[in-house]
This record gives sequence, structure tokens and C-alpha cells, in this order.
Amino acid sequence: MQELSRLVRDEGAVVLAALVRHTGRLDLAEDATQDALEKALLTWPVSGVPDNPRAWLIVAAKRRAIDIVRREALRPVKEAALEPEAGEHDDLLSLIFMCCHPALAVEAQVALALRILGGLSTPDVARALLVPEATVAKRLTRAKQKIQQARIPYRVPPDAELPARLTGVAATVYLMFNEGYTNGVKVLVGEAVRLARMLARLMPDEPTALGLLALLLVQDSRRDTRLSPAGDVVLLADQDRSRWDRAAIREGVTILGTALRRSAERPDRYAVQAAIAACHALAPSYERTEWAAVISWYDVLLTIHDTPVARLNRAAAVAERDGPAAALPLVEALTGLGSYPWWHATRGELLLRLGRPAEARAAFDAALELGLAAPARAHLEARRLLAST
Repeated sequence: MQELSRLVRDEGAVVLAALVRHTGRLDLAEDATQDALEKALLTWPVSGVPDNPRAWLIVAAKRRAIDIVRREALRPVKEAALEPEAGEHDDLLSLIFMCCHPALAVEAQVALALRILGGLSTPDVARALLVPEATVAKRLTRAKQKIQQARIPYRVPPDAELPARLTGVAATVYLMFNEGYTNGVKVLVGEAVRLARMLARLMPDEPTALGLLALLLVQDSRRDTRLSPAGDVVLLADQDRSRWDRAAIREGVTILGTALRRSAERPDRYAVQAAIAACHALAPSYERTEWAAVISWYDVLLTIHDTPVARLNRAAAVAERDGPAAALPLVEALTGLGSYPWWHATRGELLLRLGRPAEARAAFDAALELGLAAPARAHLEARRLLAST
């Protein structure tokens, strides 16, 4: 049933995007898509998953949309819009640009796109953005109201308007990727990489679009080695580098070079993150990683994107170069990460390495209480157990 639920959720964003194009209404498309997804979860366990789940869901959603339109007495206008038509642009990309319209605040853009495109629940979006659930709920409500009131169009904008949308779109694609990558949702990862490619084609001179694609390609090159056959987390130090996707790494590093050249005066945050990822991808072994270069790139990142998470990741690199005693004060000085499980987990790991098991157990417990995907949870439970022996 869990596999079925994941399949339905993964297809949901594509179905919704198709329905928005056909109806021109986000509210109608959301209601109809949700009904189709619920119908699938009820009927597929009995009748079996159809050969083409996406087509089944789109047909079911369109039928439900027609029912809703008829009930609203809008049949002459809207029912005609439900007839199939050839779209010039990718549905998901068009939906992202609608969600990331400059009339919406950037934080609302990202929350809305994650909720609609990523199929994430409101609590999941709150965790991804490190903000309270109530805050996300308000952002979503206001964003949907703004789209309806301002009649924000569902389309990829003209070239002149693309730069104004890029910040929100890039942030959304990156968070989609990160959510899928962290939780092992390959469909979400694949869609994020595909959307990043489309952005790079739309805006081939923009360092942000190029840096984003480079980052995703290099990160995703390690996909097949991050979990063991049993589904357990495999740390970067223990991954089989011979199984990394070298073609993806080469492509990503090549694109990264272009992004860095085009952002020489002011580095782009995604290009810098891609450079950090490339330091790991190009190292022949974990022991031969150039940690000084990694830390240097984090220092660059902090000049343009100074966040607690970036500082946490830098501290982890400091631990590898200078030891846990040097990194722990950096981690403990961070604020605003009390609801971020990996802050607690990193602190627990450093305490464990320093021979302070009781404090390490408490830190791991705090991380486990915040909710994690099954593989990550199992890994932290194992580390906690080690701190108990």
C-alpha cells in the first residue's frame, strides 16, 4: 500500500499540471485531481494498477472537473476547455512559472510550488522551509487567492519576463530535488532534473539556471550508492565511487565551469554549491577529499547566501579537516535550527566522536523526535545505539 501511495503522489503533480492547462483554473484542477487520486487509492488495490496510471488519473480528473463545472453552471465556457489540446510548453514548467509569478512573495511562491508540484503536505513543506506549519498554511491560502484575484496566467512567460521569475523557480526546483533526494523519491528527483534542464535551455546565459542544473546533476550522480540493497543509508565515506554516474559528473562539471565564468563578479549560490558537490565527486576517495577547498567554497557561499544550514554544512567539513573539537563550537553557536533534525544529528555525531556518549544520545533522540524518512531514521537509531554501548 505504501508503494501504491507513493505512485499516486508522484503522478499527482503531472496530473494537476495537465488539468490546469485544460481548465485554466487552479482551484478546479486541485479539487478534481485530489478526487482522482483518492479514487485511485480506493479502486486500484481491488482492480489492480492500470497499465498507464497517469492516463487513468488524468481521465478521472477531467471527468470530475466536468462534474464540478456542470454543478457550477459554467458548462458552456469551461467544459470546452477540457477537450485535449496540444500545449506548446511543458505543463509542469508552466505550472511552476504560474506559482512563481512576481506578484507573489518569494516565500509564498516556493511554498505553493512545493505543495502543488511536489505533492508535499503542508507539514512537509514547513519542514522543508524550516518554518512553522501555521505560517505555511497562511502563505498557501494567500497565494491561491492572489492567483485567482490577479488572474495570473498559466504559461511560460516571454523571454523578457524570465529573469524576474528565476529566483523563485530555481528555489522551487532545488527544494523539489532535495525533498526527493533526501527521502528516496526517484520520480521527484527525475522531474526536478528535467525541469532544471528546461530552465537552462530557456535561459542559457543565466548563471543561476546553469548552476542549478550542474548542482542537481552532480548530486544525482551518487543516487544509486546512497542506500544499500537492504535500504540502509550508506554514508559518503562508504559509498562505492566506481558506481557513481561519471557521465553525469562530467556534464555537471562542464556546465559548472560555464556558470562560474558567467558569475565571476558575483558568484551564484547554486554554482557555488555545485562547486562544493564537485569537490566530492572528483575526489578519488573520501580520504583524499580536498577539505580545504570545500571549506573555501563554503566561505564563498556564506558571502552570498548566509544561512544556518550552510554554516552547519561548513562545520561538518571543518570536522573532517580539523577534527570534531574544532567543529562542535561552530555547530552549537548556530541558532534557528531547533526544528531541523540534521542539526541535532550533526551535534550528536560530533559528541560521539569526542567520547561524550550521554550527550550524543540526547542529541540523537532530539533528531529522531522531529520525523525522518525510514532510511535516515534507521541510520540515526544505529548511531544512537552505538552511543549506548
